Amino acid sequence: MIVDRQRLEALEDQILAPYGFHSRDTRGRAYPDREALYRGVFQKDRDRVLHTTAFRRLEYKTQVFVIYEGDYYRTRLTHTLEVAQIGRTVARALGAHEDLVETICLAHDLGHPPFGHAGEASLDGLMADAGGFDHNRQSLRIVTELERRFPGFPGLNLSWEVREGIVKHETEYDVADAREYDPDLRGHLEAQIASAADELAYSAHDLDDGLRSGLLVPEQLEVLRVWRRLRQAAGGDADPKDDLGRHRLIRELIGWEVDHLLGQTSANLAAAHVASAVDVQRLDHNLVGFTPDQREENRELKDFLYEKMYRHPRVLAMQAEAERTVVSLFRLYTSRPDTLPEEVRLRIAKEALPRAVCDYIAGMTDRFAVLELERLSA
Repeated sequence: MIVDRQRLEALEDQILAPYGFHSRDTRGRAYPDREALYRGVFQKDRDRVLHTTAFRRLEYKTQVFVIYEGDYYRTRLTHTLEVAQIGRTVARALGAHEDLVETICLAHDLGHPPFGHAGEASLDGLMADAGGFDHNRQSLRIVTELERRFPGFPGLNLSWEVREGIVKHETEYDVADAREYDPDLRGHLEAQIASAADELAYSAHDLDDGLRSGLLVPEQLEVLRVWRRLRQAAGGDADPKDDLGRHRLIRELIGWEVDHLLGQTSANLAAAHVASAVDVQRLDHNLVGFTPDQREENRELKDFLYEKMYRHPRVLAMQAEAERTVVSLFRLYTSRPDTLPEEVRLRIAKEALPRAVCDYIAGMTDRFAVLELERLSA
């Protein structure tokens, strides 16, 4: 028996909760496009994201550590995959649409430039008089305009719900700009799950990388309630200086975070009496959320990571070099457009020069940006 798209959509009626988004309810795509015979709408979207150039480049884009610091730290790609894994777990447990959540998770960081937040801050400053730069908006720009995969339309022609989920992706570091995607409505439950999964993933893996790199030492962490809880849950014999012990503690952290997220979100859903996906969006607050104690402990962890890791002299030195690279490239290209590749020069006819240059730099990997500056400066 072959399970076709119609059968898959019928199975959703049995699997999804009333507030989960059903494929058949999609608002469709911006351009006429034939749907797949054996894949749902959001499956097709996910596969299109996976095959993009922008997704492959995430392998060599910074999370915290620049790529030349070592190949065992998280990159933008491994972060994205960890977010997708957590997102699918939460979606399945809550009866939300797993494929929709996964696609938003896989696409949420496509717009990140090289060198992480240092690269983003540099581009935003350079583009201050030309609309600024924000990686959320750039992610949408990539899937709607910049990726060229089909002769009949620009971008990937993703479904409305995936595009809306990208636009309404929100964390402490990501602010949504949904002016063209029903700004009076909140993100659907799947978008909210993707945002929460992102927050959980980066706190856990940044703590892991901080310990592995030596930027953080276990003794420093004893001030954190969540760390003391993890040590107790692991039986006290998990040595964070040992790889196996550290992995055990990070697993405990992710498990604890997901368990409490699910418990609080389930209670929120029951209290809100939502009967459909649109009921979720019409509320004035998110339903996917953390317990009060969890929020406090996560706040402590984030503040600790900011002070002890993100502001560590070694990280600040990497960021300073990254900012110099991005600024130098931008100034070189805008003063000498002839050094740009032909496809970028062609875009200048429809985009202002600064935006075309910004798009080009934002698509670079850390390694390519460093090598390109060396080439242009030789």
